[in-house]
Amino acid sequence: MESTTRAATSTYSAIITDREESGRGVSGAAEKTKFTVEGMNFWYGKKQALWNIALTIPERSVLALIGPSGCGKSTFLRSLNRMNDLIEGSRVEGKMLLDGEDIYGSAISLVTLRRRVGMVFQKSNPFPQSIFENVVFGPRLAGIGDRRILNAITERCLRGAALWDEVKDRLHDSALNLSGGQAQRLCIARAMATDPEVLLLDEPASALDPASTARIEDLIFELKRDYTIVIVTHNMQQAARVSDRTAFFFEGKLIEVGTTDLLFTRPNNQQTEDYITGRFG
Repeated sequence: MESTTRAATSTYSAIITDREESGRGVSGAAEKTKFTVEGMNFWYGKKQALWNIALTIPERSVLALIGPSGCGKSTFLRSLNRMNDLIEGSRVEGKMLLDGEDIYGSAISLVTLRRRVGMVFQKSNPFPQSIFENVVFGPRLAGIGDRRILNAITERCLRGAALWDEVKDRLHDSALNLSGGQAQRLCIARAMATDPEVLLLDEPASALDPASTARIEDLIFELKRDYTIVIVTHNMQQAARVSDRTAFFFEGKLIEVGTTDLLFTRPNNQQTEDYITGRFG
């Protein structure tokens, strides 16, 4: 077991070193906080799913949420744009501040919140419409009807999702004909079309082949220049490759959060080390 731990630590160290050498390491610039979470507790009916969560999410960074299945990662992720409100009997306590404003406060507009905080789900879910209509779905709902503006939004978002060159000649073909990796990037483009500030990614590459996964990871690195990104992943090496900070959840509790390089190579908590080195999970 000790040799397994050393091997895992060595692998993560190599990933971190490669990130730094490629210029993908954590920026040394001063960080502005995008989300602040304080004393958050969450229930599904009478069942408590999260206990006293407290962390900050810096602007234009990638936070990876890791932990075994059922530990609360996706519940926390969905809380950031109140998707859990759709579940009957759900309840939250504590503060979740977006740029200092409590997203569970009475003054917040859910429409505005979900425009500012977009979400991409584990399984790609393109609408049974054309590629073009998928991208402009949000802008059309917002009242934008000018074709020139919609065309510009489509090109901008598909370029941003690294998909434009692959689909520019078939924008009016069904999105259901795309490959899995292309469909997931289309869903990212669709989320970008409402000009969000934050992107929530719930295991966006779990159903993809290695080549498509690599494209999604490259895309995440490019997107963090303009967006704050929170990603749920079960892939420890993926978390080490793409994130600036990592939060480890276990049984509804936040065990440890910190910079990815330190958490994966010198964690403060033994439970964190046991998880990332494969002793359980």
